[in-house]
Amino acid sequence: MRFAWLVWLADEGRELGYSNGLLPGAIGTIAVLLTALLVGQALRRHRPAALACAGLVCAAGIGWLATH
Repeated sequence: MRFAWLVWLADEGRELGYSNGLLPGAIGTIAVLLTALLVGQALRRHRPAALACAGLVCAAGIGWLATH
C-alpha cells in the first residue's frame, strides 16, 4: 500500500505544486521539515506545545509548497 502511494505521489507530484522539478521540491520539503524540527526543539520543555507547533509548521509549509 505504501509503495502504491509513493508511485501515485511521484506521478501526481507535478500537480501538487512540485512542477519545478523533483530536486527543488525535495529541497523545499527538507527545509520545511528542518524548520519544524527547530520549532519542536525550541519548545521542548512543553512537549504538547512542541508537537502541536512542529506539526502545524510542517503541515503549513508542505501545504504552501504544494500550492505555489
